[in-house]
Parts: sequence; structure tokens; C-alpha cells
Amino acid sequence: MVISALQKARYGYKPKLPACLCSPVCDIAVELGAPTEAVADQEEIRKIFKLSYGKPLATFVNGKNEKINRELKVGVILSGGQAPGGHNVIAGLYDGLKKGNPNSALYGFRGGPSGLIENKAVHLDDALIDEYRNTGGFDIIGSGRTKVETPEQFAASLETVKKLSLDAVVIIGGDDSNTNAALLAEYFLDQGSATQVIGCPKTIDGDLKNEYIETSFGFDTACKTYSELIGNLGRDTNSAKKYWHFIKLMGRAASHIALECALQTQPNICLISEEIEAKGLSLDQVIDQICASIVRRAENGDNFGIVLIPEGLVEFIPEMKKLISEINDAIARRESEFAGISSFIDQMYWFSHCISESSYQILQTLPPDIAREFLMDRDPHGNVQVSRIETEKLLVGMVEKKLYALKQEKIYRGKFSALTHFFGYEGRCAFPSNFDADYCYSLGYSAFVLIAAGLTGYLSSVRNLTAPANEWIAGGVPLTMMMNLEQRHGSKKPVIKKALVELDGGPFRAFDAVRDTWAVKTSFLFPGAIQYFGPPEVCDEPTKTLRLEHLRG
Repeated sequence: MVISALQKARYGYKPKLPACLCSPVCDIAVELGAPTEAVADQEEIRKIFKLSYGKPLATFVNGKNEKINRELKVGVILSGGQAPGGHNVIAGLYDGLKKGNPNSALYGFRGGPSGLIENKAVHLDDALIDEYRNTGGFDIIGSGRTKVETPEQFAASLETVKKLSLDAVVIIGGDDSNTNAALLAEYFLDQGSATQVIGCPKTIDGDLKNEYIETSFGFDTACKTYSELIGNLGRDTNSAKKYWHFIKLMGRAASHIALECALQTQPNICLISEEIEAKGLSLDQVIDQICASIVRRAENGDNFGIVLIPEGLVEFIPEMKKLISEINDAIARRESEFAGISSFIDQMYWFSHCISESSYQILQTLPPDIAREFLMDRDPHGNVQVSRIETEKLLVGMVEKKLYALKQEKIYRGKFSALTHFFGYEGRCAFPSNFDADYCYSLGYSAFVLIAAGLTGYLSSVRNLTAPANEWIAGGVPLTMMMNLEQRHGSKKPVIKKALVELDGGPFRAFDAVRDTWAVKTSFLFPGAIQYFGPPEVCDEPTKTLRLEHLRG
């Protein structure tokens, strides 16, 4: 295999661990706290998870642990979209298992959860693990978005763990994947299986977090990758002084990426979906907000700028949210009927009878290419694939119309030329930052300790992340503690509650205090590329979001 000089250098990086995990494994004990409750819908969640609900928080402490040296056989799954650091989670899990007992074995299920269902397991050994340490991507075993949800799939999963005699399965994924982990843990208990299920918090979107999960892995690296690109465009447009760059960033349900990138690069405009929803702003009002900045900058002779747009923006604008919800529900109710309609014109006619008149009028006003994107195939959860909706182009088109009207009224005298971008996949498989390399390795090692302690239905947790790694606090959080009920495929389903941008939180308040200045004055910052070698204040620095959240109160 041919490798780059950077990859070769990264192989030699030794991830840092919390102090408690640096002890000999026999000196790592698990301290259990009080029983927990779900964040919402407690009674309904308790009924669904009769055997695994209410488990206590787990914290690792120094102490004797005789069980930790037992021989274990564990399976691991990479689930959902890629995020930088996934390979280090597996490496941390592997190293923990081998330190506990050299005879312990780790199996990877190829292709995500379908690998568990279909028993596509590969034995992971030293040579294979060493080939992927500190690298980006999920290519060691691949990933997938299959959900374990039918009785047949659950039964097949149980059959797989029986055939392999697995003591545990570790699912590395986001909120939906770890909801699946909770359901699988409950199913195994109900079937009398001793196989444990542990999750690890992955998603570059940053929306899988709470008091005990301070950030999901990959967020740090992805935001730094996108911010480098945004900074490059800021430098370019400040040189050419003639383009407005409209940049859509990943983040379907939450605007954490857009907000973090704004804090790192100081664009002229950063739309925050949660604020738009809270204020009930219409699409026209959002356009007015963008145009106000363009007009004021033009008065200063600055016919250029940067606009950051969260991927899921359209789902937070009230009239668009209503439209998308009605489209999703209509397709869920009559899926086979809709699937048989191939032409766009016939699909539009079909919706004229299936959604409200007000929503249908909005659908008709959208440019045909954008309207088609609203009607594309749904994701595995029955939702519109917002990453395929070119929101950035929709906004540019509406801004151009608004600016034309303002020119006729002699209010705007500038020149407007826009370029659109979508930064998404570029950040999902980057070489993990030192922070993500350390954090992910610690999460994987913690998953091993949770397994060795005999726990199931837990999410690996590492906290106090703004401190040096040796001061981090490792443990586990019961998956049911993060649950609520949400509408999926036309019915209420238990899911881990997404963490949205808090408008009274430190990161948003810091942004809100300066954005009016950024809207008019060119204030771009240029973060540059991720640094892997050098002083800790350059190489190990966490996101601004994490810093500001730790300052709250």
C-alpha cells in the first residue's frame, strides 16, 4: 500500500487518554450513580424499554476490578455517515480489549448494521488496526445506514451474536444509530441473551450532546476543515472584491457547524436555523436580512461577502417546514402510490390533492429544479433529503430578485455577483485533529471498560474536554436517558433527542454580540489548515463552541 508522508507520520501519533484510563486495566473500577430518567416522555419510554430503562450513570475511578481481565469477544459496527476519528474509536476499543486479555478478540461487521444482520464479520488483528490508526474515513470495515427495525432483522442479529459467541456489540453512530443500539440492547435482554450493546457518539453535525456527552466526535475536525475553506474564500473575495459566496454547510437538524464556522471565520452573514424558527421568520424576511447586509456593504463600496447557510435551513422556516412535513406525511401514507408516479408534472398534480392549499401554493412558486428536490426519494427515516435541496441557489435567486426591486427604487446601487458552494463530504473523512484523535481513542477505550464491567445499553462518555486530556472524565451514559418520542413514518417513535443550538447559550450569545458589525465591516478570519504538530495551544485546541459552552453560568 502506498501512503502519504502525513499518513506515515500520523501512524506514530500516540493518542492521549484520561488519567484513569492510563492506569493498569485491573486498577480501573466503575462507580455507578443514581437511576436516571429519559429527557422527555418518560412513561412511554419506560414502557418501550422495560428491561433497560433507568440505568445509573457510570464513572471510571481508580480501584480494583477483577472482572476486567476476562477474555472477551466483541463486534463493532460503523453506522451512518462518516466522521473523522472513527478508526481511532476502533483502535481504542481494540487496545483496551488486548490490555484486558491478550486472547480477547474484536470483529468488525462490514457495511454497517447490515453486516450484523447478515453476519459479514471480519477478524480485526494488529496488522489491520495499525494500518488505520489516526486516519480519517470509515474504510477499515465500511459503514451503512440500514436500520435494525423489523422482527426478522432483530432475530438475525441475535443469531449472528450467538454464532460468533459475542460478549458485546459496539455501535459507533449518531442519534438514530444509537437509538438502534438501545433497541438492540433491550431486545437481547428480552431474549435472554447476555450479549451487551454499547454505543459511541458520532456525528459531525454536533447534535448528539448533553451534560454528559459534551460533543460528538468528528465535529471538531469537520468544522476546522470547513473553516479553512471558508477562510480561503474570504481571502479570495477580499482580494477580488466582486463575489458574494453563499456557502451551505452540513447540519440538517441543527446549526452547530454553521455557528462554529462563523465563530472561526467571521462571515458577513450566518443564518441560524433555530433562531429563524424561534422568531417565526418567513423566507421573505430571511431574504430581507441578507439584502440589508448587501445594501449596506455596497454603500461602502464593498460588493462582496460571505453568507453561511445551515443545510437544514428550509425545515426551520415556518411555511417551508409545514410544506416538508405535509409532503413527508403524504408520501408515508401512500408510499406505493407515489412511487408509481414518474413524471414531475404528475407528481405535482398528485400533491395538489394530498397537501393543504397553502403548502401547495408554496410548492408551485418554487423554481422547478428546487421543487423537484423537495420530492426526491426520502431517507431511511422517511424524511426529505435536505442535503440535496440546493438552498444556497434558492436564496441567491430570491436575493437577486429583491436587489433588482431595490435598484428600481434607487435604494441599492451596487453590483451583485454570487457563487454557491456546499461544504459537506469534504469534512467527513479528513485526518482527525489531535483533539478528535485523542477523544475517539478515549471513547473506544471507555467502551471496552463498560463491556468489561458487564454494562449494556450505554453510550461511551468522555467529559471535561476543554481541559488537558489527562484531566478528562471517562464513563458511560444510559442510552434511555437521552430518549424522547418523535414523529417518524407517520407514527411516534423513541429516538435520542437532538441537541439544537441554544439561543441563550454561550456560543450563540458570543456570535450575536458581534454579527451586526460583521454584516457591514469586512472582518474575515483565516484559520488555515488543521495543525497536527506543534505547541498544544495550536494543535490540541478544541472548538470555540466547546470553550464557550464551558464558560456558561
